[in-house]
Formats: sequence, C-alpha cells, structure tokens
Amino acid sequence: MDLLQLAAVIVILVLLVKPLGTYIYHVFSNQPNRTDKIFGPVERLIYGLSGLKNRAEMGWRRYAVSLILTNVILVAVSYLILRIQKVLPFNPNGIDNMESTLTFNTVISFMTNTNLQHYSGETGLSYFSQMAVIMMMMFTSAATGIVAAIAFIRGLTSKGKTLGNFFSDFVKAHTRLLIPLALIITLLLVALNVPQTLSPNVQATTLEGETQQIAVGPVASLVSIKHLGTNGGGFFGVNSSHPFENPSPLTNVLEILSMWCIPAALTYTFGKFARNQKQGWVIFSTMLILFVAFLSVAYTSEIRGNPALNALGMDASEGSMEGKEVRFGVAQSALFTTVTTAATTGTVNNMHDTLTPLGGLVPLALMMLNSVFGGDGVGLMNMLMYAILAVFLAGLMVGRTPEFLGRKIEPKEMKLIAIAILAHPLIILAPTAVAFMTEFGMGAISNPGFHGISQVLYEYTSSAANNGSGFEGLGDNTTFWNISTGLVMLFGRYISIIALLAVAGSMARKQWVPETVGTFKTDNKLFVGILIGTVLIIGALTFLPVLALGPIAEHLSIR
Repeated sequence: MDLLQLAAVIVILVLLVKPLGTYIYHVFSNQPNRTDKIFGPVERLIYGLSGLKNRAEMGWRRYAVSLILTNVILVAVSYLILRIQKVLPFNPNGIDNMESTLTFNTVISFMTNTNLQHYSGETGLSYFSQMAVIMMMMFTSAATGIVAAIAFIRGLTSKGKTLGNFFSDFVKAHTRLLIPLALIITLLLVALNVPQTLSPNVQATTLEGETQQIAVGPVASLVSIKHLGTNGGGFFGVNSSHPFENPSPLTNVLEILSMWCIPAALTYTFGKFARNQKQGWVIFSTMLILFVAFLSVAYTSEIRGNPALNALGMDASEGSMEGKEVRFGVAQSALFTTVTTAATTGTVNNMHDTLTPLGGLVPLALMMLNSVFGGDGVGLMNMLMYAILAVFLAGLMVGRTPEFLGRKIEPKEMKLIAIAILAHPLIILAPTAVAFMTEFGMGAISNPGFHGISQVLYEYTSSAANNGSGFEGLGDNTTFWNISTGLVMLFGRYISIIALLAVAGSMARKQWVPETVGTFKTDNKLFVGILIGTVLIIGALTFLPVLALGPIAEHLSIR
C-alpha cells in the first residue's frame, strides 16, 4: 500500500510536467498567445503605474543588476515593517516588534527563497506582517528564481545576444503563473478545512476547565504560495505538521505536488526553448532517477525503524514513527521529506531531527546536491550547470572542444561554473567549522556526539541551499546564528545566480556551431548516465567526509 501511494504521486507529477511546462513556455516565450487577452490589460496597468513603458531587451549584467536591486528594495521595505509591526494594522493579538538580528535573518531568509524560521509564526508576526512581508516575499522570491532560470535558458538556446527584460519577466511570473496557481490551491485548501480568516485567536475552554488560545489566521493563502514558490515558511511554528496547515493525507499530497510541479515542469519548458524536447526529458529523467534513489533510502530506513530499538525486541512493525504524524504514516512522511529537500522548499510534515540516521542523511544530501529538481528555477539552473560540466569533461576525454546546444564551451564559462560549484560547499563547510570552534556555536547544540554534528551541518546546508527546513534541537535564535545563517543565505542565493547569468550571457554571444558526426549527443540515455555520474561524483568528493562524521557515523554507532 505504501509503495502504491508513492508511485501514484510520482505518476501524477509526470502527467503534470507537459501541460504546465508548455504553459510556462507560452508565458515567457514573448510570442503572442491566448493568455495575452486575459492578463495583458493587468500587466499594462502595472507597467504604466511603475513607469515601465520601454521594456528593452537586457544583457546579462543589466538583467542581474535589475534582479539584485529589486530584491534589495523589497528587503529594505520588509525590514522596516517587521521592526514597527506593533503599531501597524491587522495585529489583533498585540504582537510586539521583531528584534533587530532576528529581523535581519527573517527578511534575508524570505527574500532568498529560504524561509528559515528562527521564530514561531503564530506568536512572532502580526497578520499584517504575515501578508505584507512573508507572503509578499514568497511570491517575489519565487518569481526571482523562475525568471533567472528563464534568462539562463534563453542564453543557452536563443540566437540573440540578450536574455530578455527582467521587469517584464518578473511581472509575468506573478500575473500569469504564481498568483493564478496560488488562488486555485488556496480555494482547494479552504475546501479541505484549512483556515482562512483575519479574526483573532480563538479562545477555547478545555475539558479540565482551563482557557486555551488557538491561533488562526490567513493560513490557506500562505500555505498555497509557500509550496508553489518552494518557500516553505510555515504560518505556524510546526509548519505542515500542524493540523490547520495540513489536516489530512489529501492536503498532504496536494502540498507535495504544489512544491514539486513548477521545478519539474521547467525541464519541459527548457526543452521547448531548445526546440528539442529530448533535451528537457534528459534533464527531467536525471532528476527523477536521483530522486527515486534517495526516496528509496529514506523510506526503507524509516520503515525498518531504529536498529538499537529493534535489538531490544521492541515492536517496529509500523516503522519509525517518532516525530511523525499518525495521519501521514511513514510513506507520506518519507515522501514529503524527500520532496521538500529535493525541491528545496523547506516545509516539513515531520520532525527531521527524529529521522533515523540514514533517513536524516537523505535531506542533507539532497540539499548538498541542490539540483534534484531544486527550488523554482534555481534547481534547473544548477542541473544545467552540471550538464555543461559533464559535456566539458567528456570533451576533455576525447580531445575535442566541447559543445552544448550548438555553442562551444570555453575556459571563461568553466571558470564561472567553477565559482558556482565551489561556492556552495565553501559557505556550508566553513561556517560549520567556525560554529564548532566557538562557544556561540557549540552552546546551541542540544545533542552531543554525531547527532550534534548533523544539527549544525544541517542548519548551514539548509541555509546555503535556500531550503529553510531545520534539523531542530538547535538553539538558533541568537545573534551568532541569526547573522551567520543570514550571510550564508545571501551568498548561497546570489553567487550562483550571478555566475550562471554570466555564463548565459557569454553563451548567448557565441556563434552557433553546426552539428557534425563528432558532436557529443546530450539528448540520449547515455548522457543521462553521464549526468547522474557527474552530479554524484562531484557531490561525494565535496561532502562525503563531513557526512561520514555526522549521519553515517551515527548510523554505524547504533547498529
């Protein structure tokens, strides 16, 4: 029954890839289509109000600067709102202003699509802050990642020297993709008993006669975009394990598909831009094979339970249910864990801290690879980066200048790709080492030994991958953790985006090279195998030593 559940969700995803990927292509192809009649008037109004009358094509530098400056302005406005939320409207529960370092961490977290939460949503934010800051940045950060990927795809596939217009792409990502989808998912969640209200907390009397405050609010609207935008920040502190955010197995599947569908569909969009659908299916197949492999490890580890408890003769027929919701069980918990870290969403329906060691290894490894579907847009960019690297390595083996999609790959592109590949482990491993060298870092660890190593490693990996899920058990709402993870989130988001936009700009300026007998094919099964090998080898060389100190050592110690 468990395997049938897992297979059914994967099949539904595969069926969504083509229609949604085609729709996204029509949104960003800049060719006239039927959606213009529906969304065109709204977009023209937005362009008129914002003064964007001349939306000229941009080179990669102008595109990147526009992206960064837009994000900077949104961060500044959000910081101000959180610092004065006490006096702003829609604060029926009288929540105070947020502390300065926590505000820094929060606005960086949500603007970088990370949504790492060092606060509890229902007690730390007013309704106004939840909507004007958190939900607003869930839309804008997702749109930022999507348009960066579209610009990258244009650089690799188009015959022009520009990447499009950032502001036009940014508006379309909202009006034609994220807002319509969010409205649909919100209505479905409301129909499935997820609250959507501006009323204050509900006061209830318990069976013992005590008074209890039950937090409610505009939950459904936040939950919809937190998954569609691969954001992950919960309205409640316990995220999607809360019965108001995720009340049933049906809402659980809906949330899984919501966070998975756009990253998966973008592979088909890539194939449409490349005018060779096999290219898109190669990228999707690579991601899906890696995903199923990691899901298998997570599920089998959790269904077998804790070896130490099994050795004591304790009943583990239902698997390891510690930290999991009974309404989801092992299968839907393992699937949710794998999807949320594969798609770097960060929402959780179970406590990752209580996973078995190998079960906990899966989310860590997926965030370290950061390319198995990945967040909206960014995951595709990272997998295409690995594809270019794979072609380059294959070209070196045969002594031929490598080509990808009809353009030569030369030292300039490889230097930029090296920056993106090396920056990711550097901003994970260096802060992790610093945390273990200082009392500020060591004092936050609640578990000694190997599990404590995993706690710290997970926090920085989640920040660098812009995932946002937590291993928990870590006292992270301190100046040290707020500032250090805030900086890691910044570097993790923008170094790779800028470097890969530069690669796209460089590729766009190159002359097309006609295909010959010696051209290395990148649209067949052989390349799927080479690409999987490249991702796994680079990931293992970079992260296997530190994983051996954490989850692998913990697994061996309890057997």
